[in-house]
Amino acid sequence: MRTRKLAMLLLLPVLALVVAACGSSNKSSTSAATGGSTQAAAAKPCVAQVAVEAPITGPVAQLGGEQLHFAQLALEEDNTANGTQITIVQGDTQLDPKQATTVTQQMISNNKVVAIVGPAGSQEVSAIGSAITRAGLPTISGSATNTDLTAKGTFPTFFRVVPRDDVQGPQDANYIATNLKPKKAMLVDDQSSYSTGLADAIIPVLKQKGITVDHESVNQKQTDFSSLVSKVDADTGVVILPWQVAANAQQLGRNLAEQNKKAVIFGTDGLYSPDQFKIPGSFVSSFAPDITSIPADADIAAKAKSKFGSFGTFGPPVYAAMHVVDSAIAAVCKAGQTPSRSNVLAEIKKTDQPESILGQPIKFTPQGDLIGAKFFTFKLDPKGKYTLVTGS
Repeated sequence: MRTRKLAMLLLLPVLALVVAACGSSNKSSTSAATGGSTQAAAAKPCVAQVAVEAPITGPVAQLGGEQLHFAQLALEEDNTANGTQITIVQGDTQLDPKQATTVTQQMISNNKVVAIVGPAGSQEVSAIGSAITRAGLPTISGSATNTDLTAKGTFPTFFRVVPRDDVQGPQDANYIATNLKPKKAMLVDDQSSYSTGLADAIIPVLKQKGITVDHESVNQKQTDFSSLVSKVDADTGVVILPWQVAANAQQLGRNLAEQNKKAVIFGTDGLYSPDQFKIPGSFVSSFAPDITSIPADADIAAKAKSKFGSFGTFGPPVYAAMHVVDSAIAAVCKAGQTPSRSNVLAEIKKTDQPESILGQPIKFTPQGDLIGAKFFTFKLDPKGKYTLVTGS
């Protein structure tokens, strides 16, 4: 009996060790399971808001609607591809600097907005530039081309996926001088910073080529150009319209026809609107290609046409801009960070996409310009169809 008790006493420490070992093993298993849950919880959804500022209503609502639609298309595809949950906050600027300022202040006040795609007009970017700079809010426009927006380095959070006026102006002037060969040209600006900036880039080159230039100016709200057209004399071979409102150019074309004036219209970016500007024999210089002619874009073009109907050259650059922002947000999340204006801005600066919807790589200069950007010139045939003549 005594021997049995002694044996039991000797076994107790061993049993205790076994129990402790089992307890330790269970604890480790529990910790491992808990750690797995923590890691799963750490993979938080990649959530962010991006503002899309465009003239959704107003005189160029057709172009603004196209920009919004292409932003939505890019976001839909990018959310699926990246597993992100990015949403768009719409801002209707109406191509009005005051309205753009109001809309942008609302976006700045919304801390969930980490970037802006837009606005459309150079005059709008000029109006909001100081505010987005103070807020550290990255902004990428798909259509603002005024040279000063980036040349002076005053808006360090601003980028664009289209070329600058100091590229377009000389290119357009040289095309006019070489191919249209007018003795005299009339250039009519619409008093916006976009238009006057292009005028400043075009006129000196034409004069250097020995072409006389009559520089006129109208307000964007003007819709009857009869008195202006009366100044187009027999020597004026080209009327240059660096305008943003295609419907106005269509009306000026009608006024030319009514007065039997033979001058050819040469327009810029805003006139690329096949549904609104249809004057046969005219030319339009645009900051983006017609993606329906790019084989690699066939699927995107078909999807856009199916969803939204016809489109021009204003939507695809916004698609490209939205894709840059979406990719930046996805990169931030992949690094285990929560998207913010500062880290999204840092990723946008690092953008280096080997291909894009625009048929070229997307990479920015330190000033925010698209490297290798170029313009495309189209001619309208007798049926008003736009045909590429340069920039292919």
